[in-house]
Amino acid sequence: MVKTSTFQQAIETVEKLSLEEQQMLIDTIQKRLHQQRRAILSQEIKEIRQEVTEGKGQFGSVDEFLNELDQP
Repeated sequence: MVKTSTFQQAIETVEKLSLEEQQMLIDTIQKRLHQQRRAILSQEIKEIRQEVTEGKGQFGSVDEFLNELDQP
């Protein structure tokens, strides 16, 4: 017996849904992905603010940043 991946099983399950249900699923997944991305971005902003508060953050132009990357 061939073992089917979880991803393939999910695809097969989705294909059994009506077109309307598939669209609702896509919309729901997109909304959840946006929420997850916002949560990650929010956490990164909190961490950056904390670093700035602790004096660990550095400010400068994009050119200065790129020049620092080129430094050995």
